[in-house]
Amino acid sequence: MNKELIINSSSNEVVIALLEDKSLVELHREKHDSQYAVGDVYLGRIRKVMPGLNAAFVDIGSEKDAFLHYLDLGPQIKTVQKFTELAIAGNSKANDISKWELPEDLDKSERMASFLKANESLLVQISKESISTKGPRVCSELSFAGRYLVLIPFSNKISVSSKIKSSAERNRLRYTIQSILPKNFGVIIRTVAEGKSVADLDGDLRHLISKWESIAPQLLQAKPPKLVLSEQAKTMTILRDLLNKDFNSIVVNDEDLYREMKAYLVSIAKDKVDILKYHKGGDPIFDVYGVTKQIKSGFGRVIPIKRTGAYLVIEHTEAMHVIDVNSGHKMNAEISQEQNALNVNLEAAAEVVRQLRLRDLGGIIVIDFIDLRDGKNRKILYQKIAELMKNDSAKHNILPPSKFGLVQITRQRVRPQTNIKVLEKCPVCDGTGQVKSNLLLIDDIEQHLNYLIREQNQKKLTLEVNPFVYAFLKKGFWNYSRKWRWKYKQRTKILSSTEMHYLQYRFLNSDGEEIKL
Repeated sequence: MNKELIINSSSNEVVIALLEDKSLVELHREKHDSQYAVGDVYLGRIRKVMPGLNAAFVDIGSEKDAFLHYLDLGPQIKTVQKFTELAIAGNSKANDISKWELPEDLDKSERMASFLKANESLLVQISKESISTKGPRVCSELSFAGRYLVLIPFSNKISVSSKIKSSAERNRLRYTIQSILPKNFGVIIRTVAEGKSVADLDGDLRHLISKWESIAPQLLQAKPPKLVLSEQAKTMTILRDLLNKDFNSIVVNDEDLYREMKAYLVSIAKDKVDILKYHKGGDPIFDVYGVTKQIKSGFGRVIPIKRTGAYLVIEHTEAMHVIDVNSGHKMNAEISQEQNALNVNLEAAAEVVRQLRLRDLGGIIVIDFIDLRDGKNRKILYQKIAELMKNDSAKHNILPPSKFGLVQITRQRVRPQTNIKVLEKCPVCDGTGQVKSNLLLIDDIEQHLNYLIREQNQKKLTLEVNPFVYAFLKKGFWNYSRKWRWKYKQRTKILSSTEMHYLQYRFLNSDGEEIKL
């Protein structure tokens, strides 16, 4: 599978498109003025503790208070509180936690009110962005993701990604990390660490530890709410998490971002520096690489599946997303109805999985596939979905098709779903759904022409109209063009434009700029 990353940087935001075999599968947007991101570490203030929810609301400076559940406190919440107090006070013990003796892990049956009090300062990390009316969700078990490792302070556990299947490789990685890992730091070894040398792992570990060590100085005499450590820019995070041997092209249209990404690639994957390219052309980068068209066709309510003629209908509710699979009109008469249904479902499954990643749908997703009577075919469909979902980095669970043909998926949601408007406001009716009578079109044009020439004293006007209207205005010797020239004592140039709708027109001034009427 070939992967490409196309990055469009503008004055307001950076839009990142991930293509797999030329098909758009992920779209990420990063606003330049975005204040909160998953992974950011804040010194927060406990606003109030809710015993009934066994949770607390934390002021981190966002519009809505962040939500901290008891299960997100982490097993070493007492140690985190101690570290926060020492760092704020400037105590040197906060600079080296490897000398600390960690207490026993927190009992999961405890109540939050016994650990946290209102107005207390606490170090928290954003685990889920604000979604709808809810504020961000935070945790107090901090973690720092690198290229090969995830570092967890106040822990001594070493975990290896379950996607690394070789027991020999798992043991090698575990022993390697044990030999270089300081005390009181835990590590999760990521999938991309497979086959990497000690030097690569050690370099990543040192970088993450330096990140952690930068927190204590930031807390000195700090008062909540305060941003203590910011996660990397979204572009770098995607490079860090997704970059692998399948990537064959990364294209960016901003020179400063290009230099920044090149330096980052040198630090994490020198062998991939050559695939980074700077787009210098005048044409929009998304148009050149066919991303714009895929965005326009991929975010509507109805999604066609070209190969089979089937289509999806996607509906959203507050609690779930519902996807209906329809067979369309193209059915192969030479095979059975059951086989036709299976073929359509398998094609639809691929598009459904793409839509989940593209729109970043989270929570509960229910897909209504075409009914399959044969249990073997339902199993084939389930296996197909499970295989396709392996490329999805979000945590998810899939249930086999029910007897009603429904497949239920739960998918991790850490940020609002991507939603792009693909319908444009009609320039003729201005979105009202009603237009003026075509009998009045010429009268309207002449009325505006009279206003521009006699009241605004405009010279060398140009009128752009639909080709049909142009033919009507130019028809005959004593046509409208000649009449207006005789009436207003100046020539108005009339141009035919296929971009104009039948009842649409516009006037341009002598500089070729549109005159707003």
